[in-house]
Amino acid sequence: MSGQEKSLLEKVRETGFKHALLNAVKYNGKADLKAVTSKIIGELPEIRSVLREYIDVIRSIVEEVNKLPLEKQREIVRSNWPELLEEKKEVREKELPPLPNAVEGAVVTRFAPNPDYTIHLGNARPALLSYWYASMYKGRMVLRFEDTDPRTKSPYPEAYQMIKQDLEWLGVKWSEEYVQSLRIPLFYEVAKKLIEKGGAYVDKCGEKEFKAWRKEGKACPHRDLPVEAQLEEFDKMLSGHYGEGEAVVRVKTDLQHPDPSVRDWVAFRIIDTSKTPHPVVGERYIVWPTYNFAAGVDDHLMGVTHILRAKEHVSNTVKQKYLYDHMGWKYPETIHFGRLSLEGVILSKSKMRKMIKESGVEAYSDPRLGTLSGLRRRGITRECLWRIIKDVGIKPVDAKISYANLSAINRVIVDPVANRYMAVEDPVQVILEDVPEDIEASIPVHPSRKTYYTYRLGREAVVYVSSKDLPGSGNGLFRLMGVGNFQVTGASLVNGKPVVTARLHSRDQEEARKHGLQIIQWVKDDEKIPLELLIPEGMRLVRKTLLAEKRILGEKEGSVIQLYRIGFARIERIWEESAVAIYAHD
Repeated sequence: MSGQEKSLLEKVRETGFKHALLNAVKYNGKADLKAVTSKIIGELPEIRSVLREYIDVIRSIVEEVNKLPLEKQREIVRSNWPELLEEKKEVREKELPPLPNAVEGAVVTRFAPNPDYTIHLGNARPALLSYWYASMYKGRMVLRFEDTDPRTKSPYPEAYQMIKQDLEWLGVKWSEEYVQSLRIPLFYEVAKKLIEKGGAYVDKCGEKEFKAWRKEGKACPHRDLPVEAQLEEFDKMLSGHYGEGEAVVRVKTDLQHPDPSVRDWVAFRIIDTSKTPHPVVGERYIVWPTYNFAAGVDDHLMGVTHILRAKEHVSNTVKQKYLYDHMGWKYPETIHFGRLSLEGVILSKSKMRKMIKESGVEAYSDPRLGTLSGLRRRGITRECLWRIIKDVGIKPVDAKISYANLSAINRVIVDPVANRYMAVEDPVQVILEDVPEDIEASIPVHPSRKTYYTYRLGREAVVYVSSKDLPGSGNGLFRLMGVGNFQVTGASLVNGKPVVTARLHSRDQEEARKHGLQIIQWVKDDEKIPLELLIPEGMRLVRKTLLAEKRILGEKEGSVIQLYRIGFARIERIWEESAVAIYAHD
């Protein structure tokens, strides 16, 4: 054994001893091998790929600990890890910091998605924060669909409803709802007032020509034309006199501003909707407000007092303040927070849309995507997302969450309610010979509830086990979960498939410990159903067909279950004699 392996072995021994003691103290002096192994993997993830090499070491540690009196176990834990022996206090959710200049009853927040796709984990952050703060101050939250770009970010007709469904699942409630494409005439009125105040103008320079003026920090020739001329040009834009790229409306800003994008930014542009009709208003309009103009105007008209958005919008805040200054409006309090990303899961809307077109990925709710509907299909709960977003709060730094971290939080939430089931992969038929008629298998429905499901086996019961679980050599002994210890007596091929015969050796768990038997799961022949398990692996969706206990058919679609030694999964479909589930995490 190399030095590196010795180092890992020592880590396994130390970690295993700690968790075996903690588990034993928790459960009246008897540690559970599976529970201890799971804790070791959580603390030493590098052991996962070589677990088989260390399972006997872990088993011997558990056996050693279980021989100690309970009081001795407590004494060792108290001496080495006293903080872990204390009663766990109720975990309090992090409280959100107060909003600046917030007045109870007067706070108005908004969540303003672009319906060019459904929402994902990153969008959930401003949605929840806006809702929580509105609730905290007994105020209002506005839901506003920002859909004024029918070409570059063309809306999906179904996205409007899907976003609302995702928000409802997330637990977000809004007081008012608006669709910006239905408010275009109102934006035209504000634009005319802005021009009248000398805060905007119609620019007919070509794009390259204007960039040259902007780079030099100089005004384009159209900037200082009289107001009457500007209003006339704007009317020409509205009447269709100009085509795409021939005229835009610009908001006057500081021409020397260090950020060139701020200098006289575009408020309106012409889009030929005969080529790209808008899903809500069709070809009705050709002059469309940009994001900064529409968002800035609506924040004022809707009485928004506090804007919570990602720090990538900092330059947009700068731009919109020029608009507010021209109109004599008070700009809302603005909180910019960092980007929230989920490692190993795509959150980019543009990448998702591209994948749908090129890779056959299911739109919106594909479990490989980081959309809320995709995460929901994987069995990730909204409470899990709440905890993550409460934890990262409104910090300005970026937050990167690994799927392992998300799984750990979700596991704590679903573990107390997820029923347990046995399921086998690559099944091998095993005939159990000479089993006494009175033997019943007792399988836990859920360990903490102390409820069990029983099977009567009979003299020649037929069960299925995973091929990898059957002993390949040695004394041929194995232990079936909830039944007893068996010994292989023969193996043959029937119709090209392996069939194993085994007889009852003993029922005592101590006998299993003495021989170091692995506890394996099984499915009774007349109580089996096919279970299709979909497993997202990066951008792959692996499909496996398992044999599972028939009682799974009693679950509701959408419920989260735990498959012994496989992990947690969400029930996708229940058919008459089969089921489909999506793997969530271990």
